[in-house]
Amino acid sequence: MTDPAWVWISAVAIPLLLVLPALWNGYPLLQYDTGGYLARWYEGYLVPSRSTVFGLYLHYGEASSFWINLGIQALATLWILQLALRLFGLFGPWRLTAISVALILTTALPWLASTLLTDIFTGLSVLALFILVVHGRQISTIEKCSLFAFTAFAAATHSATLAVLLGLCCAGWIARLFLRDRIAVSGLLQGSLTLAAGAAMLLSANFALSGQLAWTPGGYGVAFGRMLQDGIVKRYLDDHCPRQQLKLCPYRNELPATADQFLWGSSVFDDLGRFQGLNDEMGLIVRRSLVEYPLRNAEAAIVATAQQLVHVGTGEGTSVWIGHTYGIIERYIPSQLKSMRAAYQQHSNIDFAAINRLHVPVALVSMLAVVAIFASAIWRRRLDDLAMLAATVTLALLGNAFVCGVISGPHDRYGARMAWVASFVALIALVRHFARGDEAETSLPS
Repeated sequence: MTDPAWVWISAVAIPLLLVLPALWNGYPLLQYDTGGYLARWYEGYLVPSRSTVFGLYLHYGEASSFWINLGIQALATLWILQLALRLFGLFGPWRLTAISVALILTTALPWLASTLLTDIFTGLSVLALFILVVHGRQISTIEKCSLFAFTAFAAATHSATLAVLLGLCCAGWIARLFLRDRIAVSGLLQGSLTLAAGAAMLLSANFALSGQLAWTPGGYGVAFGRMLQDGIVKRYLDDHCPRQQLKLCPYRNELPATADQFLWGSSVFDDLGRFQGLNDEMGLIVRRSLVEYPLRNAEAAIVATAQQLVHVGTGEGTSVWIGHTYGIIERYIPSQLKSMRAAYQQHSNIDFAAINRLHVPVALVSMLAVVAIFASAIWRRRLDDLAMLAATVTLALLGNAFVCGVISGPHDRYGARMAWVASFVALIALVRHFARGDEAETSLPS
C-alpha cells in the first residue's frame, strides 16, 4: 500500500527541487534567446528562430513574474516522469522521488526547468511521444489527450524539436514493418498527428500575431552561419566573386570565425541589414554550396554531429551578459525590472564549470549506457519495453545532434537538453535490475 507521506513528498518536493535554481536566483533564469521570444507578443512580426507559440506561453505568465511558467514546466516534468515509471512497473512515490532527486543532482534538468527557454520541452516531448505511440493502449483517454496536446505544443516551440519528433515518427513507421505486434498503427497515427497539430498551432500563432500565414523564418540564416564557421561560405565567395554580384563579396576576407560572432555579435551582418537585408543571399549561397561542394558539406555534417554529441555541458547562454533580453524586459515589461535586476544572475556569473565536472561525465556515461542497452537488445534479439525506450532515446540523441549540429553548429545547450533523458533511461534500467534482484532473493525457499 502506498504511504500517503511519500505521495505528498513527491507531489510537493519534486516540483520545488526542479525550480530550485530559480528560487535560489530570486527570479526565473534568463538566457540570451529569451528576449526574442518575449518580444513576439509586443512587436507583432516574425523573427528568425523565435517561435510565436512559445512567446505567447511566456506572455501568459508575465503577471506572475513568469513563476507560473516555471510551475508549468516543473509539473509537466513530474507528470511525464511518473507516467513513464508507472508504465515500466516502477510506480511508487519513493521510487519517483529517488529517481527525480538523482536527476536533479546529476543532470541539467533543474536548470532547464528553471529557465525561460524552450529546451525543457525537447526531452519531455520525446518521452511523451514514446508513451503515446508505444504505450498508448495502457493509458487513459485523458492521458492520451494530454500527451497529444503537450507534444503538439512542444513541437511548436522550436523547429529543431519538431524535426527530432518527426524523425522519430518516421523511424516508428519503418520499425513497424518489423515489429507489428509492438507498435500499433493507432499509436503511430496519433504521434504523427501531434506534429501536424503543432505545425498548425505555429502557423496560426504566426498569423494571429503578424498577419502572415508563414513558418518561422531563419532556417537559411542559421545554416549559413554553420557553413561560414566551416569555411564553406569563404570558399564559395572566393570561387564566385566578383563574377557574381553578391553583397558579401567585398567582405569575404573579413568574415568572423564563428556563426555566433557573425549572427549575434557586431559584424558585417549588421551593416548589410541582418536577416532582412541578407536572407535571400544567404539562402542562395546555402543552396548552391550544397550542390557545388557535396563532399565538403557531408564531411562537415558528420563532424558537426559527432561534436554535438559530446557538447552536453549545462548552462550555456545563462552565465554570460544577455543585454538583449534585459533590454526587452526593460522596454516591454518595466514592472519586472526591479525583481529582474535584483536576481543573482544579473550580478554574478554562475559558475557552471564546477557543476559540469559532474554533469558532463554523467551525461556521456548515460548516453553510452542507453546505446549499450539498445545494442544488447539487438544482439539478443529481444526488444522489450526498456529496449524500445533506449532505441527511441538513442535515435533522439542522434537526431538532435544532427539537426542542431549541422544547422546551427555544436553547442552545449543543444546537447544538455536531451542528455538528461539518457540519464533517466539509465536510472530506469538500474532500478529495474536491482528490483528484479530483490524479487529473486525474496522468492528463494527458506
